Amino acid sequence: MGDVAIRAENLSKRYNIAKLKKRHTTLSEQLAETLKSVLHQNGRSGKSSETFMALNDVSFEIGQGEVVGIIGQNGAGKSTLLKILSRITEPTRGRAEVYGRVGSLLEVGTGFHPELTGRENIYLNGAIIGMKKEQISSRFDEIVEFAEIGKFLDVPVKRYSSGMYVRLGFAVAAHLEPEILLVDEVLAVGDAAFQKKCLDKIRNAAKNGQTVLFISHNMIAVNSLCQRVIWVKSGEIVEDGSSADVVRRYLTKSVQDRDLSEEVWDSAAEAPGNDMVRLRRVIVKHQDGRLFDPLSDPLTMQTPFRVEVEYWNLVPAAQLHITLHLYNAEQIIAFTTGNINTTAMPSGLLRSVCHFPGDLLNSGSHRFVVMVVKDTNCVIYSHESRVAFDILDVRERHGSWYGKEPGVVQPVLEWTTEYLGEDGARGQF
Repeated sequence: MGDVAIRAENLSKRYNIAKLKKRHTTLSEQLAETLKSVLHQNGRSGKSSETFMALNDVSFEIGQGEVVGIIGQNGAGKSTLLKILSRITEPTRGRAEVYGRVGSLLEVGTGFHPELTGRENIYLNGAIIGMKKEQISSRFDEIVEFAEIGKFLDVPVKRYSSGMYVRLGFAVAAHLEPEILLVDEVLAVGDAAFQKKCLDKIRNAAKNGQTVLFISHNMIAVNSLCQRVIWVKSGEIVEDGSSADVVRRYLTKSVQDRDLSEEVWDSAAEAPGNDMVRLRRVIVKHQDGRLFDPLSDPLTMQTPFRVEVEYWNLVPAAQLHITLHLYNAEQIIAFTTGNINTTAMPSGLLRSVCHFPGDLLNSGSHRFVVMVVKDTNCVIYSHESRVAFDILDVRERHGSWYGKEPGVVQPVLEWTTEYLGEDGARGQF
């Protein structure tokens, strides 16, 4: 590691959460409690407080020019960490040392004055991070072109959409030559084309020797951009290491923490869905209908299996079918499959079953997104299922073996080798 760009030593951040002791439903109750408060509590409110540790004793160093991903579930403390590094909030204890000019994109509109125009906010943000007007002007056209807000440049940003906020915010943060760039998950607000442009900009920043801290739930982007990943959980660092290793363990643990067997809802009123369809059950079974046990009877790469989706059709004569999007642990979509239906379906409980052959999927964890489609092309409901399953690789091998083969699928395909001969003679092996 070269010179240090960021050093955190025992960083902790505690928040006090106010909690009402009692909720009053009538004016007379409220007046009575207020009088008691004046007489007996010297005017103190009827609230108690609890403490919440958003960060707890976090320490790490990041070298100049490193691109580091920060991953973890919502509420893990990732954004709090970046706010401390950005000097937006102070730690309860510990210290953070940041060496260099910081550009931050932490949440939509951070650092923007709503009454000022886009043009004025560009200069304001540049001045905040210590740039001279001439330096900002030299990058001004590039910022406006990147943000794609040219005709709205002189409109107050309070009238911007969330997407316009993000585009301008990222353009300012990335183009005003920060030595350290802090990026939170706000890129999820932009469209796919803009996200790609932002990721390319981050790659270029890394190539130019800038230090980047990147928070995202998109593990593909994290793996692509970052050489190193810090995994945060409940305000503490779980693991700090190479991106491929940490992301794989994080995704595996995330899947293991979920309900792996099935999802079932007994009542249509409480089931996920809408006024056209409600899900009843999502389950993975062996091809013969047996339930699988991850310990005693697991799925292997050679095991055929089935996915059953039960659902209530609430609209008589609707043409419905189920489509599955299958993802692996790296959040890469392996393929989609659906039972295209052009037949009118009766109202009531239906079951669709998808059959997966053996020797198709690679080993690892998998999950589904279940979509209900109407009239062959209109998605009327989409459900990210909690059902997940692991496929094991138990093949016997001969010779050298260097670990898991790459690829989302591992189909067993037929091969032949034919001898053509020097004189045109032919033969088959």
